[in-house]
Amino acid sequence: MRLNWVSTQVKAVLHSRVVPVLLLSLMLATVPLMGQSPSADDQRQTAIALEQQGKTAESEAAWRAVLKAEPNSAEAYAHLGFLEARQEHYKEAIIFYRKAKALSPSMPALDMNLGLALFKAGDLKEAVQIFSRILKTQPAGSNEALRLKTLIGMADYGLEEYTAAVPYLEEATAADPQNLSFRLMLAHSCLAAKQYQCVLDTYHQILDLNAESAEADMLAGEALDEMQDHAGATQQFRAAVKANPKEPNVHFGLGYLLWRQGQFADAATEFQAELTNVPDHAKAMVYLADSNIKLNRTDVALPLLRKAVRLNPNLDMAHLDLGIVYSDTGHKAEALRELKLAEKINPENVNVHWRLAQLYRAMDRKEEAAAEFKKTKALTKAADESVSSRLKTSAPRKTTSSSGSPNVD
Repeated sequence: MRLNWVSTQVKAVLHSRVVPVLLLSLMLATVPLMGQSPSADDQRQTAIALEQQGKTAESEAAWRAVLKAEPNSAEAYAHLGFLEARQEHYKEAIIFYRKAKALSPSMPALDMNLGLALFKAGDLKEAVQIFSRILKTQPAGSNEALRLKTLIGMADYGLEEYTAAVPYLEEATAADPQNLSFRLMLAHSCLAAKQYQCVLDTYHQILDLNAESAEADMLAGEALDEMQDHAGATQQFRAAVKANPKEPNVHFGLGYLLWRQGQFADAATEFQAELTNVPDHAKAMVYLADSNIKLNRTDVALPLLRKAVRLNPNLDMAHLDLGIVYSDTGHKAEALRELKLAEKINPENVNVHWRLAQLYRAMDRKEEAAAEFKKTKALTKAADESVSSRLKTSAPRKTTSSSGSPNVD
């Protein structure tokens, strides 16, 4: 799956109702500050009333009036941060929270508010630091500790710290066993952390929810493939296609498994299906072309390869296959150009050097052919990549679920 990032799941989390916009304690709004003048206190009470009525613009103006009278009011800065966050202006909220914290480091709930604003703004690393610090102050097993662990797990997931995310997401799924989104995030994390049995265990838990999830089928397939159960992996990807034939990368993944098994006609059908879903899926295009080459249909492969390199000129396999097609059709200059491009992109690809050697020999360039043959002896043929590796570098796929976003309120 695509695990680049910030993953799509966390993007969805960051823009959903998963995390309360703020947890600003009403203690801040109800405890009068010592030393305030009557007029300042009146302004403060007005600001609080407007805020509680949901009158954001009026409340903001009132809190700014409080600041004008009391320039060092940490409370006013905190409430202005709250109002910005309520409007999803998280970067502005962070600025106000930092000002409040500088004036009153021990203000109740301020650290949590700042952490949530950072989380929502996508500054996950600092959010984790803040949540982790707060977690140390919470009773073990408390609801607040669970909420913080869930946030840390999601943030670690967003940071691609998958091994770190696993134990937190395990606790989140244990506490909310019906939450499919948590289980999918856990399965993704386990896969990236190479904890393949964890992926399969989580997959079976998803089945226990009676949830039909192509994404879960694909994750199980990737784990089985990594565990060298290639037949099981293929079966899981077929199940994923049945569950949702529109799932991004589902046909590409199945096609790749079939291609790797030498079933090129069936693989070509799947790559074409992926292109029907995602017309600019460059890698599906290249593998469809390669399958056609292996089926002796170079006339079909050539336009696909030309389009693929226009979409992504850094695909060594596309240039290699173009070199093969041009060489087989007698266009030696074009073949040499494409093979040299493939070599530049991936100098460790033994197939590229083998094809270059063959081409140089056909062009009667014996010294260069010998040099390329020598390179092939120094390189060993790389094993075909796992389907998981292929999917990581293919077109992004969504990681949302029909069950809605996780709920950590």
